[in-house]
Amino acid sequence: MEITVHRPGELTAADRAAWTALQSKAHLNGSPNLANPFLSPEFTLAVARVRRDVRIAVVREDGEPAAFFPYQRSLTGVGRAVGLGVSDSQGIVHRPGFTWDARHLLRACGLVMYEYDHLVDSQPAFEAGATGSYASPVLDLDQGYDAYLGHLRSHAPKFLRSTRAKGRKLARDHDAVRYVHDERDPKALRTLMAWKSAQYRRTGRSDRFAHAWITQLVHQLFHTRSETFQGLLSVLYAGDAPVAAHFGPRTERVLSCWFPAYDPAFAKYSPGLLLHLHMAEAAAADGIAHLDLGRGQKQYKDSLKTRELTVSEGWVALRHPMALGHRAHRAPVRALRNTVVSRPELFEPADRLLKGLGKIRSRRRKE
Repeated sequence: MEITVHRPGELTAADRAAWTALQSKAHLNGSPNLANPFLSPEFTLAVARVRRDVRIAVVREDGEPAAFFPYQRSLTGVGRAVGLGVSDSQGIVHRPGFTWDARHLLRACGLVMYEYDHLVDSQPAFEAGATGSYASPVLDLDQGYDAYLGHLRSHAPKFLRSTRAKGRKLARDHDAVRYVHDERDPKALRTLMAWKSAQYRRTGRSDRFAHAWITQLVHQLFHTRSETFQGLLSVLYAGDAPVAAHFGPRTERVLSCWFPAYDPAFAKYSPGLLLHLHMAEAAAADGIAHLDLGRGQKQYKDSLKTRELTVSEGWVALRHPMALGHRAHRAPVRALRNTVVSRPELFEPADRLLKGLGKIRSRRRKE
């Protein structure tokens, strides 16, 4: 086994093609989760354009690429999953039967540890350091949209009826309701980001778009298009006005639901739910096998999902003072957050508090 570490710009065209081929064949090789767009070379390269700390380890066996390990590395050797905090799927993209020793890989990469929060399955060397595993709902479309509607009729009939009724009401109240699956107007993307920022503030959450690198990353992905990857912006319109939108990356078989948002003025129509049904129909027609709704339990995800994947959070580390220090700093914060999120009796009052603070911040902004 030979391990070489590269800056993103040093990755050869042949290696990039090999990486893409591993993803394209992942569902045939029994590892369909490796086809997730957050594990693609395009996502890693887009992050590298807005951050300087991205590296890629290429593992070769008998001279041929066997695995690709993208990560971010601090000056102190602390490694993090690429896009940690916004990426919904993390780990090594590898060929069937590939195994590795996590600590050997860390040493070869000059890392004292590797931290992740959305590790996909089939990563046993990294899973050994997991501190918790969490459900990540998905919406299966490999049997077609009609089959998916059949699932909803059986498992969420009230949800389907009410959502469709709201869609009909939206069409009655507003002329020319239409859906654009692949919207190329940058103005629509800016509208979505403004809605999402307002939602973060309104609910007391940290505004991700207040971080310049995340905003730049979204724009990078919006302009990234290849035969096997693109940043996809989907918009639901009432007349000329957008009422709901979503932006997320897609590969040949997987669309990741990343940044959905809607205009609060249209909230009574549940435009976000209508948008997801339109997305599912168009994605199924486009050959998408499933929509990945992302880690986290929310009511709308429970209604839309057909099953759940499992992702893990944690780290693997060498015996090193820097690794021990990083874990000592991060572990209590993670543990507190996960405890609150997983327990309704804690989450509900915390959620109310955050929303209350969000309303106060929103009023101050208006003043």
